[in-house]
Amino acid sequence: MGRSRVRQHVNPLTDKYQQDVPMPEWAEIYETLDRPLHLDIGCARGRFILEMAQQFPERNFLGIEIRQPLVTDANQIRDEFGLKNLHYLFANINTSLQTLLDSLPTEKLTWVTIQFPDPWFKKRHQKRRVVQPDLVDILAKHTPDTTEFFLQSDVKEVAEEMREKFLEHERFELTHHSFWLPENIFSVPTEREIATQNKGEPVYRALFRKP
Repeated sequence: MGRSRVRQHVNPLTDKYQQDVPMPEWAEIYETLDRPLHLDIGCARGRFILEMAQQFPERNFLGIEIRQPLVTDANQIRDEFGLKNLHYLFANINTSLQTLLDSLPTEKLTWVTIQFPDPWFKKRHQKRRVVQPDLVDILAKHTPDTTEFFLQSDVKEVAEEMREKFLEHERFELTHHSFWLPENIFSVPTEREIATQNKGEPVYRALFRKP
């Protein structure tokens, strides 16, 4: 189902990705706006929420992705499936998160997922990682107290960094006593999760809520 060939990584700090993007009229996007909303940050080709939207038609799903060709393809596939509870938006979430949350019916925001984000291994590139203190702070202050935040990565260093940045914020706490969440809370795995588990390699997961 993949269509466009795109670079695996783009630098979110370049001028091209520092512009805030206009938000759509959400009432024109979703058939029913008054539904629980799942925000998937860094959705890539969007297969995870494509499957979720079919399994859970009573929920709305929104995927954010910085690679525009992937967003175009994903919305075309959504239209082919005739799904009215799913949308993909091209944006740099670290630039546009506040605008996005201001435009959405955030009282319906039930889940936020950040799954297998680009690891940016080189130390000088780590400021490009998606989970930064400003992003965590905006999520803390502008989402409902009932929202749950699910993080996972196959790169232990990245997972530990995401976990630590959420724990450093006074508004977040883990929902589990174990260091890592042992299982995925969703019935649908991502493509990267499937590939990682097929290789017999671990996935590191954490689930957060607001106390």
